[in-house]
Amino acid sequence: MNVTKGRQLYEGKAKKVFETDDPELYIVEYKDDATAFNGQKRGTIVGKGVINNKITNIMMTYLMEKDIPTHFVKELSDRETLVKKVEIIPLEVIVRNRATGSFVKRFGAPDGMEFETPVVEFSYKNDELGDPPINTSQALALKLATADEIKEIKKYALAINAAMRSFFLNIGVELVDFKLEFGRLPGGGIVLADEISPDTCRFWDVKTKEKLDKDRFRQNLGGVEDAYNEMLSRVVNKAL
Repeated sequence: MNVTKGRQLYEGKAKKVFETDDPELYIVEYKDDATAFNGQKRGTIVGKGVINNKITNIMMTYLMEKDIPTHFVKELSDRETLVKKVEIIPLEVIVRNRATGSFVKRFGAPDGMEFETPVVEFSYKNDELGDPPINTSQALALKLATADEIKEIKKYALAINAAMRSFFLNIGVELVDFKLEFGRLPGGGIVLADEISPDTCRFWDVKTKEKLDKDRFRQNLGGVEDAYNEMLSRVVNKAL
């Protein structure tokens, strides 16, 4: 499938989006820019864009094999991927298997406490408001999604969690929590969009509990590039 890259439509914290000569397809380009705390902390993680592009595409392919629909079409280069055009639903979906990060700050739970069942949360995807937490009734009141869409998103989020926990445990990594975004296809239907990477997931080594994700950047732990490269190596070796 050959497409021509057109004008840039959007630039976010971690990616750029370009139109193509096919009105139903976009090109996503991954950047090395790193941000945390709603953009208050900024920096660069060398090679991050290449790593996140590769890991995302492997995971999207894996999830499609598990009957999870996604926007993924084809990897074009180290940093670029062809995706289906979608209208992003302005809800960030957070799935948690352990208490850490903002969950600990909000509820005072012990850091690392394992949940008996996964916790699913929503945030309103709005940078100006700082992506505040939002519940189902608030999302419906603001007409961010329909009741059926929210039900479908929750169903997919839990299925994705189950599939990914199994995948990562097989490479010695615990999936602690992660963020998802979903989009509407022009012809109807909900699909997984955005990315699955050390930027959007918390990964802990099963044996050592070493953090292998963006928390190393957030918390000034050092070894950020090493952690990202370690995740890439494990994921690629599992996918071979």
